[in-house]
Amino acid sequence: MKRISRLFLSVFSIMFFYAQQSIASSYIIDTEGGHAFIQFRISHLGYSVLAGRFNRFSGDFVYDTGNPSAASVNVLVETESIDSNHAERDKHLRDEDFLAVKQFPQAQFVSSSYSELEDGSGLLKGNLTLRGVTRPIEIEVEHVGAGSDPWGGYRRGFTGRTRLVLADFGITKYLGDAAKEMELILGIEGIRSKSQRSSRKPR
Repeated sequence: MKRISRLFLSVFSIMFFYAQQSIASSYIIDTEGGHAFIQFRISHLGYSVLAGRFNRFSGDFVYDTGNPSAASVNVLVETESIDSNHAERDKHLRDEDFLAVKQFPQAQFVSSSYSELEDGSGLLKGNLTLRGVTRPIEIEVEHVGAGSDPWGGYRRGFTGRTRLVLADFGITKYLGDAAKEMELILGIEGIRSKSQRSSRKPR
C-alpha cells in the first residue's frame, strides 16, 4: 500500500511539474529599457537602401513553452516617432504622402496565430493597421532565448522579419519599382509580468 502511495505521489508530482511548465506567461515588451526595436529598410530609387526606425512603441505578448501555438502579440506604434536620421526627410515621411500621422497617429499589430518549429523558428500571423487600413501580414520569427535577469525578473526574446507592400496601406507615392515594398525588422524582449514572477519560480 505504501509503495502504491509513493508511486501515486511521484506521478502526481510529475504531472504538477509539467502543468506548471505549460502555464502561459504574459510579458511586457521592454521599450523603457531600450531592449526592443522596430526598424525598416527600403530601396532608395533602386540605387541604395534607406534604413530607419520607430522610436516609440509599446506592447505585450503571451507565450506558453508547453503550447507555443497559443502565443499572442499586441503592439502599438506611434507613427510620428519615425526616424530615418534626417529631419527634413522625416517631416516628409510624416505627411500625407506617407504615414499621415496627424490623421493616423498610431499603427497596431494584433496577432491571430503562431506556429513554431523545434528549432525555435516560427510564423506569426496577424493584422496590421496602418494609415487606417487593416491587412493580414506574416512575420518570420526566431526565438532567441529566455531566462532570469540580474534584477530578479524573467525575460524572453524574439526577432522577426516581414515585408509590406506599401500600396496595400494606401501609400502610393512612387519612389521607383524597387521601393514598392518595405522590410520590417523586429527585436522584441519581454519582461514577465510581476504577478507571475511573484506566484511561481522562474523557469
